Amino acid sequence: MNKKEKLRQLALRQQGLLDAAKTAHRELTTEEQTEFDSLQREIEQLKSEIQEEERQESQNGTNNGNATMPATGSRAENSEQVIQQERTRISEITAICRDFDMNEQLTDFIQNGTSIDGVREAVLEHMRQQGAPLNGRLTVERDAQDKFRSAAADALLMRGGIQLDNPEPGATELRGLSLRDLAVECLTAEGITGASRRSSDELYDMLRRQFFTPTAAFPVIMDNAINKAFVEGHRTAPVTFDKWTKRGSLSDFKIHDNKYIAGPAGEFLEVPENGELKHDVWKDAKKPTRQLKTWGRQFTLSRQAFINDDIGVVTTMPRRYAASARKTQNKQCCEILVNNPAIYDGVKLFDKNHNNLLAKGTGITQEAVQGMILALGNHKDEFGEVCIIRPSIILVPSGYQFEMYSLFYSPTIHTSENTQAVNPLYQYRESISVIEDPTINALCGGFGKQMPWWMFGSTEDTEGIEVDYLNGRDTPFIRRAEVPGTLGYVWDIFLDWGISVMDYRGIIMNPGIAVKNPIELA
Repeated sequence: MNKKEKLRQLALRQQGLLDAAKTAHRELTTEEQTEFDSLQREIEQLKSEIQEEERQESQNGTNNGNATMPATGSRAENSEQVIQQERTRISEITAICRDFDMNEQLTDFIQNGTSIDGVREAVLEHMRQQGAPLNGRLTVERDAQDKFRSAAADALLMRGGIQLDNPEPGATELRGLSLRDLAVECLTAEGITGASRRSSDELYDMLRRQFFTPTAAFPVIMDNAINKAFVEGHRTAPVTFDKWTKRGSLSDFKIHDNKYIAGPAGEFLEVPENGELKHDVWKDAKKPTRQLKTWGRQFTLSRQAFINDDIGVVTTMPRRYAASARKTQNKQCCEILVNNPAIYDGVKLFDKNHNNLLAKGTGITQEAVQGMILALGNHKDEFGEVCIIRPSIILVPSGYQFEMYSLFYSPTIHTSENTQAVNPLYQYRESISVIEDPTINALCGGFGKQMPWWMFGSTEDTEGIEVDYLNGRDTPFIRRAEVPGTLGYVWDIFLDWGISVMDYRGIIMNPGIAVKNPIELA
């Protein structure tokens, strides 16, 4: 499957998630949102790679005197047109399946590329088998209670300062409600009279008794608002680790002893006429183990917070906890780089025996970057075969990026012999990304301390550091829980992940120099 076809399939899967939620008249579940966000990251990466490949093809065609290549924009437009056509097909198929109660077949129709006419034929056959009239239709409408709950949840988020692109109808009118007002509205709608005359303390006791009542509106509204705020906090967390690590998946909490791998795939040999193919014999090499752990916290909508109308507990705190999960992962990944632990072969990650450590630390210089590029491409795999590792990312602490910018984005440089010498690193301005992370500064002790920096190879060429999740879910779980002795609604937040160094060959470390703030602070 080529990249454009993969891009189309990813877009189709995204649309399938949206259409399924729309058909059920609901928002995306937490699991669906996680998958949607993961797909979006893959789509953006693929688009970038496709554009880069087409740009290079265009340049090669020009340099070789060939006919002019089609414009990247034109190709991109064609790709977008195909995606839009597929989205239209999926939308129509979804509507047909919804109308004729064939939601179980929806996924198969989409994944198999069934045409709209083909779906209609399947509908006719389905109706014949069911003995139902061919004009029969099934429609599911959201009741007034569901609409109110969705609108109230969005109203809380808007009141808490979260910008919503498409708030539920009625949310704007409800955004002025306090938590007490919302409780009165919920209780009154459920047939409880005199709620407006109750004190906030009495209202809270009434709501608390509804904790495990499935039909109670107030807990559901809280859950919906908190989940939306949580997803937003997870999406916008200021972290970098997922840009320079690989994402993996494990199905359980057992130690996965990936002790050996089969390899290498031997070189292809010429087969003479009437000759025989030669059998390849695999060899083994040591690899690391992987294991998941569970990480989490709790927070509470306390009795006092309800009485004080502390809306931040519903909006701000979930966002912070979601961001905290991502920041914890980011810190753990950075600690591996800074602390330089021993890895699966008993040698430190960055070591002269691994050929991935500069003998002396430097600042941001042309020589240092070029040397690290050469070192990255001067590796052999476990079986003595040459590795082809393309430089992809440079990770630096805060304070280094300014020099990096001038190093990559200036077509000329000043040398002792020439004030307008060609900058050899200019060609890497689009293929190498520079990422700045202040977490490194904190781990090294702040400005004035020696701070290392690293170059990473493309994740397509090397495994490097891998972050595994339970069944691939990278968004934390959040659920309401009952805690004895606690006066409040309690939510558990937890996520399962594990971080492993899979290969040292894809990372080069420069020990760096002391980083100083050029401006003296008061």
